[in-house]
Amino acid sequence: MATETLTRTPRLGPVFLRSAVGGRAKGETLPDVSLRLAEQRVDRGDLRTYQRLCGFAADDTLPHTYPHVLGFPLQMELMSRRGFSLPLVGLVHVENAITVHRRLTADDVLDITVHAERLAPHPKGRTVDLVTVTEVAGEVVWEGRSTYLARGRGDADAPRGEAPPATPTGHPAAVWSLPGDLGRQYARVSGDVNPIHMSALTARAMGFPSAIAHGMWTYARCLGTLGPRVNGPSTSHVWFKKPVLLPGRVELVAGPTAPGATAVLALRKARRPEVEHLVLTLD
Repeated sequence: MATETLTRTPRLGPVFLRSAVGGRAKGETLPDVSLRLAEQRVDRGDLRTYQRLCGFAADDTLPHTYPHVLGFPLQMELMSRRGFSLPLVGLVHVENAITVHRRLTADDVLDITVHAERLAPHPKGRTVDLVTVTEVAGEVVWEGRSTYLARGRGDADAPRGEAPPATPTGHPAAVWSLPGDLGRQYARVSGDVNPIHMSALTARAMGFPSAIAHGMWTYARCLGTLGPRVNGPSTSHVWFKKPVLLPGRVELVAGPTAPGATAVLALRKARRPEVEHLVLTLD
């Protein structure tokens, strides 16, 4: 696989616009190229804004999910290209896994590479994985795998992948009231300006009753409740279920764990606890 090094971070507004007017992609192939951004330095102002919005401590440690934000523009750029066989507009983020190999700080200079793999049938359409690898001085320090679903004619016999754990139940550990502009707040720090997150008007044009929270915000916000445990070497896995409509009220539920055991968290709708938004694990 060839590697293409970009000289600057892609701007996501033009990427979404190019995808929206480019028509539906077709085919059974993925780009045989990885995109790379070299020597990326963390903006401490952006980092602090992200930490406050997602509930992490305000220090120089990069949160567990933060390298995803830095690599996300490369994912979108790759998925918007002609060689990508699924339409970017309408893709649903259904699953994510992250491994942090060592604690990262704002002093680290990051090389970020993204490629696509595992185009596969799914009972509700087709899925693809976008793999992000972050290095420091040639050492792999962070890896992420984002699974996206293109809804359409599916294969009822297709595998669904690894099943999530049982959703924790019981009294909530926290209750959060989410403002209607949360999507715009997260978009300002992440660059993810997908219309489904920006306003009720643009979300309705995409088939949603109102704006929805970014899945990666809900993921990060849940992990932020675990404190320093997520700062060092660790692996998380999240399964996104139902979108969080904005404004809204949600409950965090935690499963019982012994020290050092796998943590299991879930997010559910406060007024209808049977509506599950996500379940995640952290090792």
